[in-house]
Amino acid sequence: MADIIPAIMPQSFGDLRETVERFVGLVKVVQIDVMDGIFVPSSDWPYIEKDEDQLLPFSRGEEELPFIHEVAYEIDLMVANPKREGIRWLSAGAERLVFHIESIDISDAEELAVAFRSAAMHDIRGDDARHAVSVEIGIALNTDTPNKNIEHVLPYVDFVQCMGITKIGYQGQPFDDRVIEKIVDLREHHPDVIISVDGGVNLDTAPRLIRAGATRLVAGSAVLKSKNFEETINTFKGL
Repeated sequence: MADIIPAIMPQSFGDLRETVERFVGLVKVVQIDVMDGIFVPSSDWPYIEKDEDQLLPFSRGEEELPFIHEVAYEIDLMVANPKREGIRWLSAGAERLVFHIESIDISDAEELAVAFRSAAMHDIRGDDARHAVSVEIGIALNTDTPNKNIEHVLPYVDFVQCMGITKIGYQGQPFDDRVIEKIVDLREHHPDVIISVDGGVNLDTAPRLIRAGATRLVAGSAVLKSKNFEETINTFKGL
């Protein structure tokens, strides 16, 4: 059985609150697809208005992300400056960060993972000791990116996120079968690594991904466009 993580592309803080509320009690983790309109063409909250200060009230602890005590937030950093934005999201209360190897110079990947780990361990929120020790760091790679490009950073991260679509930053994209081979290869060479798959995950592709070795499935439109969130999530859990 793989962990099921719903993925949200919020268009506003209200949209985020409304959607996350529907997952309270159903899942332990929700992923926010964070898109700045630079690394990927799409953008969502809090980057839609290009106002870099939108996240700051959360970073300063003046506000809280919705239902933060009931749901853990995984932040998928599809942004051009993952270090700056990642630390902001850690301050806001994120418990998992995912950065994309394609968004940085490959040689900087270790340094970025260490910087995130250091920021988390220093408890930059200042008010939540649990947060300081529970943060996970993940490295994401596209289907076109060879697995060997992340080999050097694996000792510094907690999991790998394989993208299951070619065009990232959009929900509802067609599944890219090449991800199956990438998962099999990762599992063969790194038997203990946590492998997450994001993009193209639905009730048809999920069994194949699990058989290949995936341990976490990030599902966007397959859940959000379903008629019944609870029923769909339970079906995923039963695979």
